[in-house]
Amino acid sequence: MATRIWKFLTTDIKDLFSTDTVTSGVDAANAVFGLAEALQDAEIEKLAPQIARVSSLLDVLNLPLAKLAESTLPFVSIATGLLKFYLETTQTEPSLAQSVGLVSQAAYLESFRAILVGLRNREQLLKKIGQEPASEGVQRQIRQLGELEIDDKEARRAIAFFHESKLAKAFNEALTARLTELGIKPEAAIQIAERVARNTDEYMLPALINAGESVKQLVDWYRLGGREVFEKYFSIDSYLSERIQRRPLERVFDEQFSFRDIYVPLKAQLIQKNGEPDSNQSPVQIEQWARQLLNDVEKGDRVLFIQGGPGRGKSVFCRMFADWVRQHEHPRWTPILIRLRDVRTLEKDFEETLRKAIDRDFAENDPGWLTDRNIRFLFLLDGFDELLMEGRTSGGLEEFLRQVGRFQESCAHNSEKGHRILVTGRSLSLQSIERLMPPNLERVELLPMDDELQGQWLAQWGELVDADPTHLKEILHDPRLPDRVQELTREPLLLYLLAAMHRDGELRLEMFEAASEASAKVLIYQKTLDWVLTKQRPELLNRDLTELETEGLHRILAEAGLCVVQSGGESAAIAMIEERLKSDDNAKSLLEAAQNRLQDSPLRNALSAFYMESGRKGSGFVEFTHKSFSEFLCAERLKEAIEDWSKGGDRRREFYVPTEQMDWEIYDLLGYGGLTPEIVEYLMVLLIKNSEFDPICLFNRLENFYLRWYNGEFIDAPPENLPQRKMRLIRQLLRYQSPTLENLGQRQIDTYVGLNVIILLSELHRYAQTDTQLKEKISFYLCGQSGTNDSDRFRLLRIISWSYCIHVWTFKEIAGKFLKGIDLSQVALRGAYLIHTNFEEANLEEIDLRGADLRYANFYKANLRRADLSGTNLSQAILIDADLSGACLAGANLSQVIVTNKTVQENWKNVRGLETVINLPENLKQQLRSE
Repeated sequence: MATRIWKFLTTDIKDLFSTDTVTSGVDAANAVFGLAEALQDAEIEKLAPQIARVSSLLDVLNLPLAKLAESTLPFVSIATGLLKFYLETTQTEPSLAQSVGLVSQAAYLESFRAILVGLRNREQLLKKIGQEPASEGVQRQIRQLGELEIDDKEARRAIAFFHESKLAKAFNEALTARLTELGIKPEAAIQIAERVARNTDEYMLPALINAGESVKQLVDWYRLGGREVFEKYFSIDSYLSERIQRRPLERVFDEQFSFRDIYVPLKAQLIQKNGEPDSNQSPVQIEQWARQLLNDVEKGDRVLFIQGGPGRGKSVFCRMFADWVRQHEHPRWTPILIRLRDVRTLEKDFEETLRKAIDRDFAENDPGWLTDRNIRFLFLLDGFDELLMEGRTSGGLEEFLRQVGRFQESCAHNSEKGHRILVTGRSLSLQSIERLMPPNLERVELLPMDDELQGQWLAQWGELVDADPTHLKEILHDPRLPDRVQELTREPLLLYLLAAMHRDGELRLEMFEAASEASAKVLIYQKTLDWVLTKQRPELLNRDLTELETEGLHRILAEAGLCVVQSGGESAAIAMIEERLKSDDNAKSLLEAAQNRLQDSPLRNALSAFYMESGRKGSGFVEFTHKSFSEFLCAERLKEAIEDWSKGGDRRREFYVPTEQMDWEIYDLLGYGGLTPEIVEYLMVLLIKNSEFDPICLFNRLENFYLRWYNGEFIDAPPENLPQRKMRLIRQLLRYQSPTLENLGQRQIDTYVGLNVIILLSELHRYAQTDTQLKEKISFYLCGQSGTNDSDRFRLLRIISWSYCIHVWTFKEIAGKFLKGIDLSQVALRGAYLIHTNFEEANLEEIDLRGADLRYANFYKANLRRADLSGTNLSQAILIDADLSGACLAGANLSQVIVTNKTVQENWKNVRGLETVINLPENLKQQLRSE
């Protein structure tokens, strides 16, 4: 219950006496002197009339400052005396709010007087302004201070952090007004008031304790650790208001509306433990699903796990649901929202990971913060695919999910915890670890918007931009729009981009004729980029951009995308981007032109054009508001270089880009980590759609580089060789705090380059197989074609071994995802670590895989005829429609392998060593017997 900080005295005491009140601020100030005299002389009959004449102890601010500075009035003694008088008169102990409300006035005045007296030019200042009483307007403002209401919670806040309290804010406003009217500059007056408030703590607590029995409740609370407890709860409240409450109110990109304004709750499909959708269950509304599970006691050991594609709405859901929990469930549940891209390292102790990620007093300074029975946290961990771990490997993701699963189980079995975890991330990141997922996940996958949700979103959009969405809806549902493109219009991010382009007249139906899903997504991003640079942000340089300037700005953004990806996909230092642009004359001239027109950094303005914002590390960093933008722009940057590599030269040179220069650019662009499937997908679309792109020339040059790389031409060259040069540049970039670059030496850089070139060659090979003219001219053999002088059956095994300098799973995690359709016939991979590797439709005839670790590997429709699989671990491998005719499986572990019974008899003819197979599944055994 709230109480007014002075009126409780006049309400409960004044009626005991016959009194007359006055309203003059100066008279009220003089009455405070009367209070001091009455208390000192113990003249109770004089005390009540004085109380009635005072609106608050702060009435003394109405006096000339000289009188206040010279006064020896004991403000704290007045306050504590009044509290004792109240206790004796009413036989009621003052509440915490009443005590703090009264004593805070005295402590504030003591603080102000001390600062006033301590001024070096005090005498000169008081001589100039110290003789003027407060004006009537300021007197009214000061009088209103006595009407302030606070409750016990606010009172505790004032004890712990007075300068952040409601009382300090009101007192400071009155003092600032008083000083300003005396001629002190507003900025200086505010600074003085801030000093007074921060210095008030020095007087506050001792005054309360000196009040003795009148505030016994407060003394006991403080003695028993109440201050520390309150500080913890205050820290939590501050976190909720600063980090949770504000997130839904942030603007959507550069629009004038917030996420809350446009948000539409999405639907999700329940996922079974095997990762497949549960077709027997209807879709669920994601918020309702989360609310129900959060409060389901029987499922307290379950992790709420939400997966979905890029741009599907996972992060927006997290910020909206966290705030819903804050409003409707706190303090029963306290939401903590953590972007996993901000987690620098995954600690061995998961609780320590949480503590460091939160970075707040309630977690940092309380060793028992997770065992307080009064607090249950809901941890929303957003973006498991963006974890900043070594190489972003699935091994790191596996460990993270194991920790999450164990932590949730421990909470369910420990009555002192009881916390819950909700995790989100991209579905694609789970493909290689699907069967290693913790068993206690309650999984759903976000679905694209159905007609109802899309219609609701469009209606809200129309209201926010004051436009009729009917025409846009007609375009999105036009039967001429390819089905795959229509599916993209049901993803929140792309729907927004299309709607914004339509509003600005940049969306036409014919843009998407015959477009695939990947090409449509690239087209949308390209059109968005052009739209932003030419239509939405022409004020970037205070004028429309020329075509050349637009091209330069495009290059700047592409370089930023590359820097963000190379820095770990989180953010990039502006200085790092500037350094990479030094050799680009077009970009440099654009920035120099902008420097003459803009006061701020021209590069910062350029970067802000395409949905970039200040990074979480500080103002010197930038990050894209959505991960897809950085991936797309990184692909754009790679495309620019690769197109140049594929161009022929003239009579004086063989190629447009000389081989020596290309070699360095490959190390510069690809020597940082593995290309992701998303970047590769964008890159291939961008290359293929360019009619001037020469895939044959590119393939031949990259294959030549691959063979030279394998033979050690670059890493074995004398200093300064290309890996060393790239390492030196990375060492320079470490001052820009790129955590994923910290452990890159020249061996690691050389390995990444080789694996990324393998990915590009594999993608060119796959693309060529779909084109009759290219099929005969582009064929990639990792180990050379069998029967030729170039054949080296141990080449891939050596490459895999070299990759161990980064981690045992580096090859399978980076290049292993891209081996679909590859030719590895007669290759020797004995004992190789190939867990999760994708051999779908690959030619593995007569391959030597003895003793290899092939758990969870995908051999769908692979040719394994006469392959030697002796002693291999094929647990849970996919062997659907794989041809194992004549293969040797002696001693192989076939636990839970996945096959199609209908094709076993045909595809397993003459398989050798079945009598020694370990864990042969019963269904497979029956099929082979019937053969």
